[in-house]
Amino acid sequence: MKRIGFIWVLMVACMALWAQNQPPKHEFRGVWIPTAYNNYYRNLSVEQLKDTLVQQLDAYRKMGINTIIYQVRPEGDAFYASELEPWSRFLTGTQGQAPEGDFDPMAFLIEECHNRCMEFHAWINPYRANTNKKNKLSDDNRYYANRYLYVSYGNQLLFNPGFPQNREHIVKVVEDIITRYDVDGVHMDDYFYPYPLKGLKFQDIDTYKRFAKADGFDTLNQLEDWRRNNVNQLIKGISETIKASKPWVRFGISPFGIYRNKKQDENGSDTNGLSNYDDLYADTQLWINEGWIDYVIPQLYWEIGHPAANYTTLLYWWREAKGPNTQLYIGQSVDRSVNQFQQKLDLTKGDDRIGGNCFFTGDNLLTNKNGMRDSLTTLYYTQPAFAPQYAHIDSIAPNTPHRVYMDLMGDEPLLKWDIKQGKKEEDKARYYAVYAFDPSLPIDITDMNKLWCITSKQECPLPQGEGIQPLCLQYVVTSLDRLHNEILPSEAYLHKEE
Repeated sequence: MKRIGFIWVLMVACMALWAQNQPPKHEFRGVWIPTAYNNYYRNLSVEQLKDTLVQQLDAYRKMGINTIIYQVRPEGDAFYASELEPWSRFLTGTQGQAPEGDFDPMAFLIEECHNRCMEFHAWINPYRANTNKKNKLSDDNRYYANRYLYVSYGNQLLFNPGFPQNREHIVKVVEDIITRYDVDGVHMDDYFYPYPLKGLKFQDIDTYKRFAKADGFDTLNQLEDWRRNNVNQLIKGISETIKASKPWVRFGISPFGIYRNKKQDENGSDTNGLSNYDDLYADTQLWINEGWIDYVIPQLYWEIGHPAANYTTLLYWWREAKGPNTQLYIGQSVDRSVNQFQQKLDLTKGDDRIGGNCFFTGDNLLTNKNGMRDSLTTLYYTQPAFAPQYAHIDSIAPNTPHRVYMDLMGDEPLLKWDIKQGKKEEDKARYYAVYAFDPSLPIDITDMNKLWCITSKQECPLPQGEGIQPLCLQYVVTSLDRLHNEILPSEAYLHKEE
């Protein structure tokens, strides 16, 4: 009896180890691509910029990245055609100056990402209006007609978070983006109220006195609660706007890595640093608990063993703090992970509470510093992975592909299929997965080693290479929707000579 029990425990352990070493089917594999402070876009022609972006996307896809988080609003401006805000100076060199031919970088990137079955998340900075007051604003900048809605802090110009008009404007910007562009997500990083500058107070007392009572706050002792409430209202407003317009679009936040320290809150992390709640007035835990955001990517940029903010300590704090309807991914600094890259990723691998990683910056990852890009592709992203599912938004998969057939008339054999699309946008097939199997083996689409391709087209070139006989393999095709729900596979196709 003891022997049977030992064998059973051993089998369970072996199965768990096998599952951990299996390539994940769904995993967030993202990169942040910032545009603030970049100095090279302005020196490129439109064709050169297109070539640069395409080369980057091809490189990201090759290394296994499936989500691009691209900064489209770095400082109250736009990397897209907008009637609400001026073109960004980081794009053309002069704020308000359109790129040649009215080229729209966001529209271009969305199409190129979707052609590669990658997600595009539009990254906006909510409150920043000018990163340096020495930089000239365009004549049509909203600031000149509404100076009272802005506040200076240090060398920056900011939208004053206390004014309802600013919240309304930012929500309108988000609504404009999601209604006119086929984005997969809207994203904000850690810049809410500004990072505190030593010896310099944020000048919003007059705004507090003007709006506090109507907002439910009576005394100056509630200034900090009022500030948090201002940001809460913005996050809630954006969330409600997205859900009312395009509920499949995800709303994500990548906050500063410390929510609160234990010395401030017994439920905080065992750290000693600036915090979201107390210094940036961003109550990320409220947003998670209320279900206002669909994913959170805390920026855990510190090293393992850091004395004030240990990466490992924060990782385990966040995994316990995630909510039922908010996915958790980990924000990784490429620069600060040079000597700990594998150790950091190993701590997230196979953890069912952590859905993946996002890397800052994407450009730094491309340089393969200290072989980090090689480690990513050879140790962690050996097979493609679908982006995570969001069952709280939608869990119904699209229809199964049918009439799978072979087309041998071109330069290479193509597998093709038909699909009957659903009526609702959420029920339509967004892309397809093709799996290839030896005819003698069972069909198992949980094994991502059998995945041949992910495609947005209703066709796929067949496997080629030494020792591969594509016409001797059997294939099944599945369809996935915008939220990565995958349907059961089609009937197996095996080519037969007539």
